[in-house]
Formats: sequence, C-alpha cells, structure tokens
Amino acid sequence: VQLQASGGGLVQAGGSLRLSCVASGRIFSINVMGWYRQAPGKQRESVALLIRGGSTNYADSVKGRFTISRDIAKNTVYLQMNSLKPEDTAVYYCKHSQLGMDYWGQGTQVTVSS
Repeated sequence: VQLQASGGGLVQAGGSLRLSCVASGRIFSINVMGWYRQAPGKQRESVALLIRGGSTNYADSVKGRFTISRDIAKNTVYLQMNSLKPEDTAVYYCKHSQLGMDYWGQGTQVTVSS
C-alpha cells in the first residue's frame, strides 16, 4: 500500500485547508484510515480516525473544527480543517491500517500564521 498526501500549505489563523490522502495498492475493505500530526519537538499525535463502518474519532483539540471523510471509490481520505489555529502547525501524515500492518504517507506541512 502506498499513500500520497497533499493539500498542506500556509494559511492565516481562522482559515481552512483540506488535506487529501490517496491510497494505492492492495486495499482491503476492513481498514482504518487516519490523520496524524507532528509539530517540531513534539511526538506524533492522532488527529482524526475513520474506521470501517463510518465511525470517527477526533483529538479533543480539533473537535468541532476538523472533519475526516473518505471517498471509497477513489481510495481517498480527506481532512477538512476549519478555524485553524497557530497550534495546528505541524507536518500532517495519513496512515492506513489493514491486516495488522500500518502504512504511512510522506507528510504534508501545514503552517498557520497568527
């Protein structure tokens, strides 16, 4: 499985961005896709998860501002980020988990200026 993330950039506080992550290869229906982020000097943290069946899980810091979704036909997962804050600045990674294996995308930089 290969993952290609895109959509990062520089945005002012209060703005919006949408990240995309396209998965290719042998994709099975039973999987978990999610977005993680890592800010400088900090550990990578979970931001949003999308579980088969449509269940979602969000970090408390992004609840109400970020929305994870997917297009199954396109094997793509999205992260809509609204009301961005400077503390959202980080490299964002998508992850695909299936059959006990985790696959990571290359990361996309999100920078929110105050």
